[in-house]
Amino acid sequence: MTWREYHEATKHSVESLRRAPHGLDWANMPDPFRHYEGVPVLDLPSDPPVPQTPALGLLQGGSGFSTAADGATFLSQLLFNSAAVSASKRVGSTANRYALRVNPSSGNLHPTEFHFRTRGLMDWPDGQYHYRPSAHMAEQRAVGEVSFASDAPIVFLLTSIAWREAWKYRDRAYRYCLHDAGHAWQALALAARAMGCETQAFGHFPDDAVARGWRLPDDEWPMLLVELRGRAIPVREPDAGDAVWYDGQANPLSAEPIVYPLLESVQHATKLGDGRGIPAAEPAGSGSGEMQLPAPAASARAFGEVVRGRRSALDFVGGARSMSLPQLSAILAAASQPLAADFAGERFVQLYLYVHRVDGLEPGVYRYWPAEEKVGRGDTPADVSPSGFGGLRDQIKRGDQRVAAAGLSLGQDLAGNACVAFSMIADIERAARAHGDRGYRYVHFEAGAIGQRLYLAAEALGLGATGIGAFYDDQVHRYLNLAPEQGQVVYHFAIGYPVPDPRLDA
Repeated sequence: MTWREYHEATKHSVESLRRAPHGLDWANMPDPFRHYEGVPVLDLPSDPPVPQTPALGLLQGGSGFSTAADGATFLSQLLFNSAAVSASKRVGSTANRYALRVNPSSGNLHPTEFHFRTRGLMDWPDGQYHYRPSAHMAEQRAVGEVSFASDAPIVFLLTSIAWREAWKYRDRAYRYCLHDAGHAWQALALAARAMGCETQAFGHFPDDAVARGWRLPDDEWPMLLVELRGRAIPVREPDAGDAVWYDGQANPLSAEPIVYPLLESVQHATKLGDGRGIPAAEPAGSGSGEMQLPAPAASARAFGEVVRGRRSALDFVGGARSMSLPQLSAILAAASQPLAADFAGERFVQLYLYVHRVDGLEPGVYRYWPAEEKVGRGDTPADVSPSGFGGLRDQIKRGDQRVAAAGLSLGQDLAGNACVAFSMIADIERAARAHGDRGYRYVHFEAGAIGQRLYLAAEALGLGATGIGAFYDDQVHRYLNLAPEQGQVVYHFAIGYPVPDPRLDA
């Protein structure tokens, strides 16, 4: 199987959905929380310090700081603002509740697991850990000098459990796993930046060797490695001595997990078998926005407040309530910042906007051009915006787009009730020319990372947002007049004023 065969086989259409109706087997729903039995569990301090740096400043390239004096406090703050439980919702009129987390997930199913290795953290034992978000604890899978291919004091491995998504989304689940990994990566990167640290993500690694080295269970697939560095990390001399492995037994997630051969096939197709260097991608085509955007709106809302308060909107308030053009400018500026990853030297995703209610902007479909587009793997930008804030090209379509946006998003009203909706169009062909089938992962990681930045920028500005993984693929292409070589839609998104959710417990 190739990425193209998988992508074509999992496109939505009216006919495909009619052919394959799907009911949810609630009795077999996967456990959203993984834990390892038979290993030591280390407490992380509850209620760690909340980063007060303005969220929009971080999203637009700024940095914060941390006063953590020991490893446990540092890790607690980092994970509390990137992967922890943040709220709960009631189930109907019952007393049952289910958890929401800082990092969003398709269907709140959370395929992404956070593993990490530490080396030389103050008052924290070197070793390998798995984060248990249900209790905000670290499960110690090994202690001592675990093999490190990096001199960074902290390295995370983000993995995916495809069955969690496949339970609901079946063969299309791999797309959602990749989106969610991108969201989790950016949640971790931004939480680290709020603490004065920098991150570097790596998607180019030999999958099987990493899975063996980190002793992953068979149902977890390695997706991204993320290194953390910075003076804010409290460090000491690393421990001496070989690692002692506790391993632990991973809890079963369902009584009868179902294997989806198409997911297994695309995961195998996108694997790397050796440590060869990452090739250079050819530069993206550049363009200029003929309508320049104003300076971005400002917001002083603290990062900790924003990231812990972010929710996925179930629907938006329609009617006459609109957002401002400076708010849209701030959101787009946050979405277009550079991404620190070995596969992100060139961007593969471009935003198309369905503008419904933005003051000063006529309704229609627009294409966004960031202020700076790299023209090669060097650092020379193409100046495409005299204002420095990017621009919108002439309208691809004019007039009311609410019905079209909702219809293209599988008839979901929220895409039409929002102030603005997005299609993320990825140049998968260019990614595949550089990275082979592995490039399929990278474009979805990028889309998920952009989605996380859209979420937080919207929240910082008093708006709400939601990611939309379901859409009629080829209908989107036709509506935007895109030939296959011009890109494929990989993610939809919507931003507006959210309808209050009465089930939510903060």
